[in-house]
Amino acid sequence: MGLPAQVKKFTPLEYLALERTADYRSQYFQGEIFAMAGGSPRHSQLKTNLVIASGVLLRGRPCTLYDSDLRIHVSPTGLYTYPDANIVCGPLELADGQKDVVMNPTVLFEVLSDSTEAYDRGQKFANYRQIASLQEYVLVSQSEVLVERFQRNPDNTWTLSESRGIDTHLALNSVGITIPLREIYDKVDFSKAEAEVS
Repeated sequence: MGLPAQVKKFTPLEYLALERTADYRSQYFQGEIFAMAGGSPRHSQLKTNLVIASGVLLRGRPCTLYDSDLRIHVSPTGLYTYPDANIVCGPLELADGQKDVVMNPTVLFEVLSDSTEAYDRGQKFANYRQIASLQEYVLVSQSEVLVERFQRNPDNTWTLSESRGIDTHLALNSVGITIPLREIYDKVDFSKAEAEVS
């Protein structure tokens, strides 16, 4: 019987060097690199709607919305990842002297899918909670009109609130905006079966 194959461990610098020249995006955690799957049309539509609606409301404010191209580094845990969108208030805190890794998001958004929901709710959120600047974490459902918002309390606990139904709103208290769910779910057709891949 042979020995089990050892998984190569990468340093954060090795990961960043590979990621900056790669044709696809990957996450990094505890020495391992994980390729990220592509998104379904519904996932993409929800993410796009969220970016448009939030971006318009943030005009003229001291906070800026970024899409999933911006890499986030959770410094206390070492996770490098790409949320579906994020809001940063004030100047960007950049990692390793480069301009493509941010460490100070105020709000993070993830569009849920069958393959990522457990991770987004569990280990990923556990990592995200270690970001000192993070005030709100938002999960957007692909299967129904439902947005869940976790808000950090002064004692460092988190409170969940739900917005359910097309006539409700998502209030992002940390950045002072309210997004109608009608805008987030614009043109999303739940009557079509769709394979969720991201």
